[in-house]
Amino acid sequence: MSHGPLMLDLSGTCLTTEEKEMLQHPAAGGIILFSRNFESPEQVTALVSEIRALREPSLLIAVDQEGGRVQRFKEGFTRLPPAAWFGKLHDENAKQARSVAQSVGWLMATELRSVGVDFSFAPVLDLNRGISQVIGDRAFNGMPMVVTELAQSWMMGVHDAGMAAVGKHFPGHGGVLEDSHEALPVDRRRPEDIMMEDLIPFQRMIKYGLEAIMPAHVIYEQSANELAGFSHFWLQDVLRKRLGFQGVIFSDDLTMAAAGGVGDYPDRADAALAAGCDMVLVCNNHKGAVRVLESLSAYSNPTGQIRLSRMHGRKPIGHEEMRLDPRWKSAVNIIAKYEENPLLDLDL
Repeated sequence: MSHGPLMLDLSGTCLTTEEKEMLQHPAAGGIILFSRNFESPEQVTALVSEIRALREPSLLIAVDQEGGRVQRFKEGFTRLPPAAWFGKLHDENAKQARSVAQSVGWLMATELRSVGVDFSFAPVLDLNRGISQVIGDRAFNGMPMVVTELAQSWMMGVHDAGMAAVGKHFPGHGGVLEDSHEALPVDRRRPEDIMMEDLIPFQRMIKYGLEAIMPAHVIYEQSANELAGFSHFWLQDVLRKRLGFQGVIFSDDLTMAAAGGVGDYPDRADAALAAGCDMVLVCNNHKGAVRVLESLSAYSNPTGQIRLSRMHGRKPIGHEEMRLDPRWKSAVNIIAKYEENPLLDLDL
């Protein structure tokens, strides 16, 4: 059984009978875990193992583990700093900031790999323009090249741990005030301004080997009338053709308020897949997920399935083996410095 085009969520810390049946549906392809699915490293390891045993190849298992205010696994995991902290460090010492970003990227990925998770939906490649309510300190910096430098270093650490990276939110969410979880953001800037600024981190990261991208639930009014994640212009003309991206395109969550204008849940999934997404996310709406699953029963995209197969994690590592690794101890010490005072430079 190949990877289907739908990524689902779970209700709790263990699988229900209905969830087991849904995950064996041919349209299912992955699971995204949330805080409600986590109690401890031991519990989530058992949950991941149970999910993997359901089918072959196993479902992709992901989580949002950016750091700062977006970190789903906490107890037993290192509390990670927000991306903006690396940007502040870069202002003081660019070389040190790149080294620290690489170490923390490795730490994040290694801790997730130790419980069997394939990848995190990170890094955020948006520019912090001091406008967006939902981005804020999730962004590394407001300067495209600083974001690129830090994201590349972070990704080097992630790759070293055996994990793929997912850049978001293409082509850039930093220029709008509204939170797409709750409203419909419209970016009214000229396309050339977006492409000369916001697009730079995505363009460079693609060249550096970025495996996957998540588009924004934002309408870029002067470029296309659709949200970027439903836009042939942004996903095909710009991302695939102009930037030459050959990796996976994940939709953002189709239950977010900004996606509501596209139609009901099956319509949203169809539109996102038709525009160029390889996998769509339907989270926090069980009935909607069931309807999308049924609507995609006959869906087939062999090229997308090949892309998705590359998202599985590599380099499995046990919890004790990880804690004995000097890189883990070094990275944890870096985080301890941040915990003591997030505003101070590191004395390393």
